[in-house]
Formats: sequence, C-alpha cells, structure tokens
Amino acid sequence: MKLMRVLNGEAISPPPVWLMRQAGRYLSEYRAVRGQAGDFISLCLNPELAAEVTLQPIRRYGFDAAILFSDILILPMALGQGLRFAEGEGPLLPPLQNSAGLNIAAAPGVYAPVLETVRRVRAALPPQTALIGFAGGPATVACYMLDGKGGGDFPRTRALAYENSALVQSVLDILVEATITYLQGQITAGANCVMLFESWAGIFPASQFRQFVIEPNRRIVSALKSANPGLKIIGFPRLCGLLLGEYVRETGVDAVSLDTVTDPAAAIAACPPGTVFQGNLDPLLLKSGGAALETGVARLLQAFRGTPHVFNLGHGITPDVPPENIARLMELIRNNAMPA
Repeated sequence: MKLMRVLNGEAISPPPVWLMRQAGRYLSEYRAVRGQAGDFISLCLNPELAAEVTLQPIRRYGFDAAILFSDILILPMALGQGLRFAEGEGPLLPPLQNSAGLNIAAAPGVYAPVLETVRRVRAALPPQTALIGFAGGPATVACYMLDGKGGGDFPRTRALAYENSALVQSVLDILVEATITYLQGQITAGANCVMLFESWAGIFPASQFRQFVIEPNRRIVSALKSANPGLKIIGFPRLCGLLLGEYVRETGVDAVSLDTVTDPAAAIAACPPGTVFQGNLDPLLLKSGGAALETGVARLLQAFRGTPHVFNLGHGITPDVPPENIARLMELIRNNAMPA
C-alpha cells in the first residue's frame, strides 16, 4: 500500500493521494445514495449504504486510500447527546450543561453500524488501497457539544474555557476515553491507520491549545499505539500556526495534515525529522481547475519533493467541485513521477 509506505517514512514520487471529503455531494452517485438513505445520520448508520459511498470515489478515481464515510459527531450522539442535521443549518445538539448524562458504556452499541461499515469496506477494497479510520479530536468535538452547533468561533466553548474550565476538561476526559475505544474498534474491524480531525484547534490560545488539544491527542495516540504496535496515526490540528511543531512532538502522531495556509517549507522546518506530511492544496483550486489547478499541484509536489508526503487538500472538497477537475488532479499528480 503506497499510503502505508509513506506513513512508514518513505518518500515516493508520485505520492499517494486521497482527499478529505472525497465521498460527498459533488458526486452524482453519492447524491443518489443519500436520497435513498433518507437523512444524513441514517446514511452514516447504514453499513450497506455507508460502505457504498466510501467506495464510490475509489471506483471513479482510484485514490490510494479510502476514508470511512461517517461524521465526527456520531460519537457524541453515541454518548447520549441528541444530534440532528437541519437543512441549511448543519448539525444541532442540545448544548451541554454538564457531563453527567454522557454514557461511555452505551456508546459502542450505538456506533456498532460504523464498525460494520469498516469491515465491509475493507473486504471490498483492492488490497493495494488503504482504509483510513477516523474520529474528531476531543477539542473539536467538545466545541460542538458545548455550543450545540457549528459555525462561528464557538463563543460558548471559548467562554467556558475561561469561566468553567472544569466542565470543558470533564467533557474532554470523557471524549478521550470514548475516542480510544471507538478508534480501537475501527482498527480491529480493518482500518489500516487512523486520523484525528482537530478541525477547530486554531480557536484556542497557546496555553489552552496545549491543555485542550495537545494533551488529549497525546493520550489517545499513546493508548492506541500501546495496544497496536506499528499503528500509524495522522493528526490534523487545523489552523494551529506556530504550534504545529509542538503538536507533532508532544502528541506522537506519525503524520500531520496541513491546512491551506501553512507553508510547506515552514512546516518541514518546524517539525521533528521523520515527520510525514499530508496536504495541503487549496480546495478552491478544485473548483477553479485549469491553469490555476495545474500550477498549484506542481508547486505542492515540488515543495515536498524528497519528503514523505501524502497528497491531499488543506480542508475538504466542497459540493460545487466539478468531478472532472478531480480526474484532472489525479492525472496531474500521476504524470509528475520524478526521483523522490
């Protein structure tokens, strides 16, 4: 598997490629299955349909990895916090007032269908195609649980971080324990590696970033690696800026996924030797296509030449991306084979 070779520290040209949100609304075949499922949560919890949409972009584009189709908020739902997706509003949850109602013991029974999806996808994938399991990072998931919705900069969570840090910490502690169990279930079911999405890491100042992002991620990485020797873990501390190197050193992740605004040379200089990098093409280039896309791809390939690198985006594919532009992206990457 090309992805696993790179995660083990090998520089390959052309690099392996997969894209965040590669299964999604930009594909007509996804929209057909989504309509069949009825609603988004039902799709995530239907192993047959979730496996199908996970596999769709592999069939169409031949990515080097599939990523489990699910959502980071399946875990708080499994813990007992209500979740619904409102049209035009995104996810909605009742904002947590305390952590007393969260039930770790009951969670595996709720997310069991997700683990069945992992089993089905791994069985259906070509042997050379890796399967990535994932969970939301505790800080990011806690933001949704405490604010009750996405968007903005999570004002309630940020206020609670100062005014009631004990509540924030109690939610994080529960999420650490639940995430370890959740990701271990995905690994046991057949995931070749796992990824932690700290999509909102960048909203916290440095001291809180260390407490709410780095330390929970470190605990998860340590527990999973102790239980699974050789396991590779990708971290995505989006918009963490100058704290990137510290995040990699202190958490123990094997690879770090870079957001769009991070300069590759600065990231390489900031991180420990041997760090594997993933990213960080601007998703807007997939909408633009043409010469802008070609230039962006060429620059990124050159920036990571000789460095273990997984080609990806700085964030997820947007629904308005023409599918033919992703086919062109794959052509550009695979036609740029050079000595690594």
